[in-house]
Amino acid sequence: MFHINISLFSQTKALENKIDLFHDKLLDAAMTFKKAVRVYLTEQRSTEYRQLSKQIKQIEHDADNLRRDIENNLYSQNLIPDLRADVLQFDEVSYKFYIERPEITSEYHMRINELCDLSAECAENMAKASRAFFRDLSSVRDYSQKVYFIEHESDLSAGHLREAIFDSDLPLANKLQLSDFINDIADIADIAEDFIDELLIFTIKRDI
Repeated sequence: MFHINISLFSQTKALENKIDLFHDKLLDAAMTFKKAVRVYLTEQRSTEYRQLSKQIKQIEHDADNLRRDIENNLYSQNLIPDLRADVLQFDEVSYKFYIERPEITSEYHMRINELCDLSAECAENMAKASRAFFRDLSSVRDYSQKVYFIEHESDLSAGHLREAIFDSDLPLANKLQLSDFINDIADIADIAEDFIDELLIFTIKRDI
């Protein structure tokens, strides 16, 4: 099923399933993160938010276990990029929301959601590019270009949101806290872009 040198990677059906499940987990984490932020903005640290935050932690934990199994079979051959399950830090950001409980007035909800959507979409396309590395090498570049484009859009979104907050009448402490959260959310897209840089290098190696 993989469009790669089967003997080189010594693929088994079990390993193939683990690779698919790993990427499913990354996509699940991104979608759950978007939902969690929306819940936080309307309900703050509610029971539903706590459940979603725990769900993200469990997803990333499961993905990390899958990553270890995959890398034990493939990574030692230096043929795949680093598949760290925590690469997207969804759990770190959602937990930070839970602990610090930032006060975000309704006028910024739409922009916060927009930034979260962009960062999550960037991560989703990163996961699709990574999956394509194992299944359809010709699609890696298509998904990678989407990551680069969306990451740029997330930078713009973060910049505009940060500017609006510092132009507001909010207390300085609130401005600094929100700016820190904006950076954390935007970093998800930055990390996804860094992964794509590495993935493309490995794709070129595989294509030679």
